[in-house]
Amino acid sequence: MLDVMTKPDVVLTGRKVVGGVVEAEALMTRETISGWGGINPMSGTIIESRHELKGVSFAGKVLVFPGAKGSSGWSAMFHTARLAGTAPAALLFNVMTTKAALGAVVMRVPTVTDFDRDPLDVIETGDRVRVDGDRGIVEVWKKR
Repeated sequence: MLDVMTKPDVVLTGRKVVGGVVEAEALMTRETISGWGGINPMSGTIIESRHELKGVSFAGKVLVFPGAKGSSGWSAMFHTARLAGTAPAALLFNVMTTKAALGAVVMRVPTVTDFDRDPLDVIETGDRVRVDGDRGIVEVWKKR
């Protein structure tokens, strides 16, 4: 956890999808994620064969991505990840779809969208991120 006296390098403002506050390491991708056939919910790993994060675990991380793709199985797979304890700590995404929204709700993780700046342009994998879903505020401490 960060020292509360340390000011964040970046502050983003967005719209609440799911409330709650969490702080964790960011995992960022510019590619959408397919839930059905794209993740292994038991390990929290992206398994989509052509995805840039294939083999990488999102478990316990703030997942920063453009949005969801594929079928409505997206929410079922991420719900299974929540039950298995391998879900992301929070979700930050650009494109609001029913898949992404329902996935966030069934995982019960803080989720924010509709940002004042593109989070894909300012958050990198390894950055420390505090997501305040209640207020729609995302604070970022850049990795050093």
